[in-house]
Amino acid sequence: MSAQATTTRALEPISPRTTAAYVGAGADRYEGIQQYSLKKILAVWAAAAIPMGVLAWIVAPLLKDQFSGPEPLIQALLVCLTAGLIWQFVLVLILVRQEVGSFAWPRVRDALWLRAPRNPKTQRVGGKVWWWALLFFLLFAAWGAMPEIPSPSGRDFRSFLGSDAGQDFFSGAWGWYAITVAMLIFNTVLGEELLFRGVLLPRMQAVFGKRDWVANGVLFTVYHLHMPWLMPLTFVDGIFLDAYPTRRFQSAWMGIIVHSGQTLVFAGLLLVLVLR
Repeated sequence: MSAQATTTRALEPISPRTTAAYVGAGADRYEGIQQYSLKKILAVWAAAAIPMGVLAWIVAPLLKDQFSGPEPLIQALLVCLTAGLIWQFVLVLILVRQEVGSFAWPRVRDALWLRAPRNPKTQRVGGKVWWWALLFFLLFAAWGAMPEIPSPSGRDFRSFLGSDAGQDFFSGAWGWYAITVAMLIFNTVLGEELLFRGVLLPRMQAVFGKRDWVANGVLFTVYHLHMPWLMPLTFVDGIFLDAYPTRRFQSAWMGIIVHSGQTLVFAGLLLVLVLR
């Protein structure tokens, strides 16, 4: 091959399919991200939302009679929703593999925006920028203290934990504690956040432009078919406290940290109950 041909080939634009691994930490992280069509965005949303709705409202009631002991519906819901969230992690793996062709960490990291947050004004990456995560976490905690719409009897996990039945259920129940912690981890780290903020949000710009974070939060709200009483609260925190900081700092870690605060709280409360 001639030197001229080699130079020409080197200057050719790299396909978006393969550039994610080469985007610098301080660069615009939309570079190299393969954008989704509206049809694909809705298909990914449906692949997460519909199984969760079916598991919560159809499969769990059918399975509850298979569980012995107290609170069979709660047991069925814990198993079913954990399975649904694990499926979301598998879906993330499938989509990333299709896009970047491997599970090499540099490619996965950039494809899912798993870099340290980047201040869009100063271009600083990491360091003091992480303090923004604390601010949004505190706002998330304050908003989460707002009253929820009443849920169907026996389905709201938070209310169940505060009841005598819930405290008796978890007392000494290490097996159910492990399942619940797994559900929480796949909920706020490996499942919902990785799918909605790691996969979907960076790939919605072509359809929704600069308001992709608003659309992402709306999709996240209506995803909660399995817990519709959470939708009013999720409409606010999903848009402004999860999607917005992720979009502004172009880091999925922002949404993961903000959303995972509740995981730490619930896991701690559950451990206290188990040790009683």
